[in-house]
Amino acid sequence: MSVELISTSLLNGISYGLLLFMMSSGLTLIFSMMGVLNFAHASFYMLGAYFAYQISSWLGFWPALFLAPLLVAGCGALVERYGLRRVHKWGHVPELLLTFGLSYIIVELVQLVWGKAAVPYPVPPSLQGTAFHIFTTSYPVYRVFMMVVAVLMLIAIYLVLTRTRIGLVIQAALTHPDAVQALGHNVPRVFMLVFGGGAALAGLAGVIGGNAFITEPSMAALVGPIIFVVIVVGGMGSLAGAFLASLLIGVLQTLAIAIDASVVSALADGGITLSPDSPFYNVLSLKVSQLAPILPYVLLVLMLVFRPKGLLGTRES
Repeated sequence: MSVELISTSLLNGISYGLLLFMMSSGLTLIFSMMGVLNFAHASFYMLGAYFAYQISSWLGFWPALFLAPLLVAGCGALVERYGLRRVHKWGHVPELLLTFGLSYIIVELVQLVWGKAAVPYPVPPSLQGTAFHIFTTSYPVYRVFMMVVAVLMLIAIYLVLTRTRIGLVIQAALTHPDAVQALGHNVPRVFMLVFGGGAALAGLAGVIGGNAFITEPSMAALVGPIIFVVIVVGGMGSLAGAFLASLLIGVLQTLAIAIDASVVSALADGGITLSPDSPFYNVLSLKVSQLAPILPYVLLVLMLVFRPKGLLGTRES
């Protein structure tokens, strides 16, 4: 691999990893503060993309960047208020089943409103073009924009949770809800705010990722499993762990895609030739780029076996 290819792949991996963090941060916050494993979280990501597509067709991309996450936050708040709050007393299984069913409902509603085909949600003209060059490779402005938004979002989450009164109330409501209630704070409303905020973060990721990739009804199903891989590898409920895991998985996958080699070709470079009749030849002839989609799940299995708490988690996954 050339230095140019490695450098480009690393930057692509970082930008993809930061997008994964934008998607997983909301789910991490919801789980760490409410104990709810939201199976519909990727659906909120999809709603953010579709809302942004619709708003951008009316008002442009920049209003959509702010309005779409707010709409998704409203949807999340309604789900918590009229769904999760009613089943919370029955335990975690009903909550999980409710969000699982909700994910299918959202997909069907999206198909009814916008159809089953991909919608034309392009990168805005103001963010098209080249940010800089890596040797002869042009690096797009929009990728840099994605990374900047993700970093700003991380800083904003940290400041809200550690430097504001509402952030301190949210953290206190997790561990001492009765004391917070006695001090005059509405704990159910705090949890509704947390769930709506987590949904908004997923919606923001949809606004950014919808035009970077493809906005279509199966986009939630494609990223949903990866989001859960991120929060398990990072550590259940750990925002810092989710950040590290997102970058690790993003770089791992993009570098693997760039490696067009196999065990057979590596042995051939060393002067060892395997016959097609050799045992496991078909497996050994698979290129690393072909294995890239399963690498995050391999990492997940290894993490569960050797470190169930994840990279920075405090509880068993």
